[in-house]
Amino acid sequence: MPEGDTVHNLADRLRPALAGKVLTACDIRVPRYATVDLTGRTVESVTARGKHLLMAVGGVVLHSHLKMEGEWHVYRPGERWRRPAHTARAVLAVDGAQIVGFSLGTCEILTRAEAEAALAHLGPDPLGPDWDADRAAANLAAEPARPVGHALLDQRNLAGVGNVYRNELCFLHGAHPATPVGEAGDMRGWADDAARLLRANLGRSRRVTTGVDRNGLRAFVYGRARRPCLRCGTTIVAGALGGAGEAERAIWWCPRCQETPSN
Repeated sequence: MPEGDTVHNLADRLRPALAGKVLTACDIRVPRYATVDLTGRTVESVTARGKHLLMAVGGVVLHSHLKMEGEWHVYRPGERWRRPAHTARAVLAVDGAQIVGFSLGTCEILTRAEAEAALAHLGPDPLGPDWDADRAAANLAAEPARPVGHALLDQRNLAGVGNVYRNELCFLHGAHPATPVGEAGDMRGWADDAARLLRANLGRSRRVTTGVDRNGLRAFVYGRARRPCLRCGTTIVAGALGGAGEAERAIWWCPRCQETPSN
């Protein structure tokens, strides 16, 4: 599942193929930008901010967000695509490589000012140069009655935490995701642990939050319904957390290690 580490790892993979290269072809397969042609322009940078991927190309920015199904692939010239052609949203080419974005949740061409505005709502990124643990903690703590599981997913608080890290952080702090922020302990500790987990997965092909890179042992609770807790052996439970205008998302927890809120 794409989270902050996924997109930063993606930027690191795309950068050698694109940065400093001149585009020899450009096909943006989104109706609004179908007439945009960046051919002949130089790719100045490939960066990530939270879950957003940014390619600066000759004065504009190709901004994409993977959402749930998006992917960017790098191919050799003439190599067969691994995803259906009708799902391609952006096709770029440089000497020696073709870079294709498939099923992108967002794919748009913005001015630099527009790109800054589009990302202005994001909180500090644990994987970025702007990381500020105190500010992230203050953001998380701003609504004491809000479930901590919702606060962690709010990209305005800190950028890059998705459902995997939300569930794993709740386990590590012994809190059910529905626990109010005001009852979940010091938010600075949560911010520090979010940064620690995300950074530990930079450069990894498989996400690990337990420190054990083995099948069935890479996560404490995420995706482990009906399996024993790695800490106490209690059966992991799955459910959903939504309400109060929040989108409903799946959650996992250990009934013994994570106390369920009474209300």
